[in-house]
Amino acid sequence: MSGDRRVRRTRRLIQEALVTLILDKGYDAVTVTDIIDRADVGRSTFYSHFTDKQDVLLSNLDELTVLHRSPADGGSDRLLAFSLPMFEHVREQERLVRALLGRRGGGPVHARGEQLLAAVVRDELLGAGARPSATLELLVVCVVGAFMGLLRAWLEGETTASPAELDAAFRAAVEPGVRAVLRESGNESPSHH
Repeated sequence: MSGDRRVRRTRRLIQEALVTLILDKGYDAVTVTDIIDRADVGRSTFYSHFTDKQDVLLSNLDELTVLHRSPADGGSDRLLAFSLPMFEHVREQERLVRALLGRRGGGPVHARGEQLLAAVVRDELLGAGARPSATLELLVVCVVGAFMGLLRAWLEGETTASPAELDAAFRAAVEPGVRAVLRESGNESPSHH
């Protein structure tokens, strides 16, 4: 239906405009008027799609994460299976990720990005047999922190590691702790070793 396509196109124009503006002058300095001018849409059109600039920001972030919420489709026995696909996706979407999570992005998006990643991590660990507990929640914080730390180092140009190298470093840092928690839950099968 052409109406749907037009809606998607308009949303995409507005989202793209915000990304460009963030990279240009930083999220905090961007106004809705800037976005409207850059996207070349009317004010009422903007507000028929989004409530404010943070809404545009979060919609960009949700699009980024939609792609790697692949259910643990039995095909992957690997712990932390989200890691490599996510690092690869980030490299493909570097401009968007730099705008959202780099130095010029806004605080709300960093927090939301970490919440979304935490949900992915928590789901995966529960799926691997971890029991819901305070210990699990602390582990999720550690795993998310390690992943985001590597991601930021790459975004800020502190490392030129490939997605596979980032994934290997991430696993080396967090997998032993994850396995220990799974063992305590009594659900890790020996075949994983």
